[in-house]
Amino acid sequence: MKTTKWHSFTLAAVLNLGGWMSTPSLAADAPPPPPARAPFRARLAEKLNLTDEQKAQIKAVLRGERDTLKDLLGQLHDAHQGLRAAIHASDATEASVRVASARVAAVEADLAVERMKIYGKIAPILTDEQRRQLAAFEQRVDRFVDGALARLGQQPAN
Repeated sequence: MKTTKWHSFTLAAVLNLGGWMSTPSLAADAPPPPPARAPFRARLAEKLNLTDEQKAQIKAVLRGERDTLKDLLGQLHDAHQGLRAAIHASDATEASVRVASARVAAVEADLAVERMKIYGKIAPILTDEQRRQLAAFEQRVDRFVDGALARLGQQPAN
């Protein structure tokens, strides 16, 4: 397993514990829909046997990083939209797609650095055993994705 996969998924899993993202309602007066990530977050917190104090500490870390993450995720969304536009442009060239793709990569690199910083704040909150359990969970996810990718190549074309 590569370190980058580990850090990336670790943060994704841990970010879900903190519930840092919010789901906007479609209408101003409509109640927000229940978060889809809540069952995952609860299951992971349960699997890691996080204490209430650990949950509160993780939530505080993530709350402190909310604005930075929101900005970076917004930049990433914009960069992906730009890439999609470059690909679909009537005058698309390899060079224009590479420029747009490089923008996506640059924002992803910034986001990876931010994830590393956040993980550096969250990892000490976890016990050694919790970090081992999280690593094992990430390995299972990596095996699942690897298997899905292998099966994708085996699908008959319709």
